[in-house]
Amino acid sequence: MSTTESTAPARRRAFLGIDTGSISTKGVIIDDELDIIARTYLWTEGDPSRAAERVIDDLEKQIDRDVFDVVAVGTTGSARRLVGAMTGAQMVKNEITAHAVGTTHLHPDVRTILEIGGQDSKIICVEDGVAVDYAMNTLCAAGTGSFLSSQAHRLGVEVEDFGAIALTSKKPANIAARCTVFAESDLVHKIQMGYAREDVIAGLCKAVATNYLNNVGKGKKIEGPVVFQGGVSKNIGVVHFFEEALGCEVTVDADGHLMGAYGAALLAAGTPPEKQSSFAFDIDDFEFKTREVVCRKCPNHCEIVCVYKDDDLIDSWGNRCENGALKAKRR
Repeated sequence: MSTTESTAPARRRAFLGIDTGSISTKGVIIDDELDIIARTYLWTEGDPSRAAERVIDDLEKQIDRDVFDVVAVGTTGSARRLVGAMTGAQMVKNEITAHAVGTTHLHPDVRTILEIGGQDSKIICVEDGVAVDYAMNTLCAAGTGSFLSSQAHRLGVEVEDFGAIALTSKKPANIAARCTVFAESDLVHKIQMGYAREDVIAGLCKAVATNYLNNVGKGKKIEGPVVFQGGVSKNIGVVHFFEEALGCEVTVDADGHLMGAYGAALLAAGTPPEKQSSFAFDIDDFEFKTREVVCRKCPNHCEIVCVYKDDDLIDSWGNRCENGALKAKRR
C-alpha cells in the first residue's frame, strides 16, 4: 500500500520597512522580487511607538501570512532607533540613506531628489546611483506639509484640493513664505485686499517651491532627472511651480510619500540569510517604555535614552564613551 505525503509549499520571503516621522508614520512590505505588496500611511499623533504598532497591525491585515514570511525589518525616520528596538530591526538607517536607496532602485538615472514632508524637507544629489550631497531643513516649518495644512484651514479649503485649485489661477499672488509668521500675515493681507482665492492658493504653492529652492536647495547643483517625494508631492500645484522654476519635468511616483519606508525595506532585503528571522507581528502584545537617564560616570553627563520591553532593557543610546554603555537583554 502506498502513501501520499503532502507538504506545504515554502513561504515566500518578504521584508518590512517603517519610516516614523514627527507627523506621519509610513510602512511597506515588499516581496522577494522587491515589489510592494502592502502599504500604509498613518498619523504619528505624538506617539511614535503606538504609531508603529498601528502601522504593523495594518500591514499584517494586507498580506497572507501563509504565503509570505517577513524575515527582516528596516527602520528609518526620526524615531528609527526606538522603532528599530521595538521590532528587532536588522537595519536602522537615516532618512537620507533610505530615500536615496528607494529612489535609485526605481529611477537608476535620478540626479536630484526633492522631498517635503510634514515638518521638514530635504534635497539629495545623486551621481551614478550614489548620494553625493544633501541638505535638510528642520528649523522652520514654512513651506512644509503642516504649513500648507494650516493655511488650508484658514482658507476653509481641504488641503488635498489645493493643487487643483492652484492650477486654475492665471495670476498667482506674491506671498512671502520664507517664514510661517510672515506668510500668514501676508496671506491675511492678500485676502483683505480682495485677491481671488485661487490666486492666493496658487501663490502659496508657488511660494513653497520658491522657498525650498532658495533655502534647502541653495548652492546645490539641481540636475534632471528630478524626483519629488513626501506628502507635499501629492500637491500638483507645487509640482507645477517646481517644473516652472527648474525648467524640467519633475517625476512624482504613486508611492513617493512612502519612499523612506520602501528604502528601509530594500535595505532589510539585503540582510544576510543567517541574520534573518521570522517577524511575529506581535509587538502590541508587549509594553514598550522609554526612560532618560543622565550618566555621571564622567564629565560628559550624557543623556542616555533607554528602551524597555515590559521590564527588560532592549536598547539604549546617547552615550559618548564606554562609561555610559548599558547592557541590553539579549533578544
